[in-house]
Amino acid sequence: MLATTTVHAVAGPHAHTRADTLDRVVVTARAPSAALTWETDPRLPRQPVPASDGADYLKTVPGFAAIRNGGTNGDAVLRGLFGSRLGIVANNGALAGACPSRMDNPLSYLSPDTFDALTVTKGPQSVQWGPGNSAGTVRFERDVPRFEAPASRINASALAGSNQRNDQVIDATLGNARGYVRLGGNRSEADDYRDGNGQDVAGAWHKWNAEAAIGWTPDADTVIELNAGIGDARARYAGRGMDGSAFARDSLGLRIERDNLGPVLQSIHASAYVNRADHVMDNYSLRDPNPASNMPMPMGSNPDRRTAGGRVALTWQWDDVAFIAGADHQASTHRRRSGMGRDAWRAQPRVADALLGHTGLFAELTTGHGTDSRWISGLRIDQHRARDLRSTATSGHAGMAMPNPTANQRRNETLGSAFVRHERDLDNSLKLYAGLGHASRMPDYWELFSANRGPAGSANAFAGIAPERTTQLDAGLQWQGERLQGWVSAYAGQVRDYIRFNYLAGGMTRADNVDVHIAGAEAGIDWQWRDGLRSGATLAHAWGRLADGHAPLAQMPPLELRLTTDWQGERFNAGALLRAVAAQNRTSPGQGNVTSRDIGPSAGFAVLSLNAGYRINDHLQLTAGIDNLFDRAYAEHLNLAGSADFGYPAEPVRINEPGRNLWLRLALRH
Repeated sequence: MLATTTVHAVAGPHAHTRADTLDRVVVTARAPSAALTWETDPRLPRQPVPASDGADYLKTVPGFAAIRNGGTNGDAVLRGLFGSRLGIVANNGALAGACPSRMDNPLSYLSPDTFDALTVTKGPQSVQWGPGNSAGTVRFERDVPRFEAPASRINASALAGSNQRNDQVIDATLGNARGYVRLGGNRSEADDYRDGNGQDVAGAWHKWNAEAAIGWTPDADTVIELNAGIGDARARYAGRGMDGSAFARDSLGLRIERDNLGPVLQSIHASAYVNRADHVMDNYSLRDPNPASNMPMPMGSNPDRRTAGGRVALTWQWDDVAFIAGADHQASTHRRRSGMGRDAWRAQPRVADALLGHTGLFAELTTGHGTDSRWISGLRIDQHRARDLRSTATSGHAGMAMPNPTANQRRNETLGSAFVRHERDLDNSLKLYAGLGHASRMPDYWELFSANRGPAGSANAFAGIAPERTTQLDAGLQWQGERLQGWVSAYAGQVRDYIRFNYLAGGMTRADNVDVHIAGAEAGIDWQWRDGLRSGATLAHAWGRLADGHAPLAQMPPLELRLTTDWQGERFNAGALLRAVAAQNRTSPGQGNVTSRDIGPSAGFAVLSLNAGYRINDHLQLTAGIDNLFDRAYAEHLNLAGSADFGYPAEPVRINEPGRNLWLRLALRH
């Protein structure tokens, strides 16, 4: 599993063709589908070896990176921004992880190839999909199946690869004009891997998910769907003191959609969901406790989190004016239990430590809809709630419990977000846009409850951390010629009260607020040499510093260049990817976020990967790849330091990525 590649999709995810689904291997994200918006089909074959989690797939879009800790479950970073600054919506709902250190971040529960569409909006340029999304919004979606007569559809794939990689996916739908039943599931596993130096790296995982949906479609414009899902996993972490021995989750959802209502009121879309994550982390199920570590004895912890919510949105249109307005709500309960000794946590009661939630109203207005000159604007108001239920607070690795000064206290914040953007199509080949956005973000669970200390003079983080406010200018262009096309997207902004983690002696952390400046850009170009043969390049760079000086903002990904070439014939296709990443010397060691701290400068690297495919018939496609062809030893800049449990030294050392990796995938679409 290489650290990143890119995605080969420009068409919207709801417009699949046989060639798009069976022939093309995902290797680079070409032009965005609209201003600041990327769309793709996450079921497409891709390189490197298909993603095991949501963050792994998002790395295929320029501007994304992931905080790495071994084989799976990295934490996504967009333009250097992390955590709840990036809104994650899956099947119209939110699934929040439970681990106080984000071992089970929300994307670790998602299997990308069980979804029909992936849509990414960069920057604070939408208010429809939840509050505080200053980095952007990611939506994993499942389509509504439509049938004119009784019929069935099936998508399936099987994959085998190095390090005992072994995946299976199936998605089957049976329906008629009045409704459908959809069943799906996936299983994915891999062993520990070897890096380019031939050293073993702890990164084994085993995951499975199962989904079911039943829908009623009384006419072509209406659907009422009830859906449910379950899953579980386990994963070894080379960069943590514990492993994830359970990632149990269950979900229940309802969606009601009605389109083409009339000449003005166009549609009503409503959804509701209940999602639960039940996570277990310990230091004995997937490793042996290290007597020389700060956790020498077997111990385990079992946090869980239940999140319920819903959303309703109405769409109106008058001539060239479009208007979307609605409301959403979310409530979340977090509980914990733990114990010293093997499985001792099972005998402990679950104790709630946090209640969180919000209720929001949103509206987006487009004037010039369907014309060459459009103004899009949005406004959002949210009422946030948080309650601290901890009677005691734990201090550092020693685990000393002290009375919690904010026990049973509440926080209520009313926050707003807004944006305005102008889009202009100068002709059929050139499109421009510029937008100004503002997002106010309530501190999330990890920022309020995970840090041992808050800002200087405060009782703790719950009492002292202020909401984060981001104001950002986004601008870009996209052009398309007969054989050459390209795009540029740039941004610059200021974040007031940016929430930062400081790593202190004794395993302590302190959260505080600082003002920062951020800027960066992504760009891409695609050249069609001749029919069936093309080359492309993408470039992404993110930059940040503290506003009161020149100190760099911690945990910023380095400059990244991706060069691709692919050829597609009638049945055969082949491609190559060169990924080059610059050294990162702008660092602030000891600072970072709740997942990881900055561990200093990193070296640059370049990795070459190859792929090929053969379309057996209209329904079967065989693809194969070699990732990291020259077996390079390299590590990503955003990285957890290797754990001493796996032989890493006491001083921080980055975890290397896999060496040469071979894989073979057979896909069926019928």
